[in-house]
Amino acid sequence: MIPADASGRPAPAAVPAPDERWNRVLAVAAVLVVVAYAVLATRWVSADPGWYDALTKPSWQPPDWVFGVAWPYNFLALGAAGAVLGLRAPHGTAGLWLAVLVADAAFALGWAYLFYVPHALTAAAVSLTVAAVLAWVLAVLAWRALPWTGVALLPYAVWLTVATSLAFGFASQRTG
Repeated sequence: MIPADASGRPAPAAVPAPDERWNRVLAVAAVLVVVAYAVLATRWVSADPGWYDALTKPSWQPPDWVFGVAWPYNFLALGAAGAVLGLRAPHGTAGLWLAVLVADAAFALGWAYLFYVPHALTAAAVSLTVAAVLAWVLAVLAWRALPWTGVALLPYAVWLTVATSLAFGFASQRTG
């Protein structure tokens, strides 16, 4: 049955309000940023596996399987949080979160490129430091809008913090 208005005429088709469209744009944009982040990071991390395997690892580096669990979780959490925040958070919050996500992904990708391609370990560590700080900002912004999304992003922030310490560990071994 077609819904009718008060006069009995069929109601016009529902057209999303401008705010709803903006919410969808923010949600889709967040997911696309995360997909690009995942694809580019994977590409650069895989650029020269022999070089990485030959490095002396810092003593506090987690076992390899932890990386295989952490990164898929982190990308899924970022994508899910971005989609939900885009759809449900106030526009200002969602827009700010998306801007911080773009910056975070750019600095994290800067680390991946600098570390794995030209092997500029100190510059890579500095780039990852900025990404780690921004990851904590993402978690706080998400928490303020929808607390469960902030909780979901805590492992990402912790992971980038640990990764930053590892990056400086690698850099100090190469320069010291």
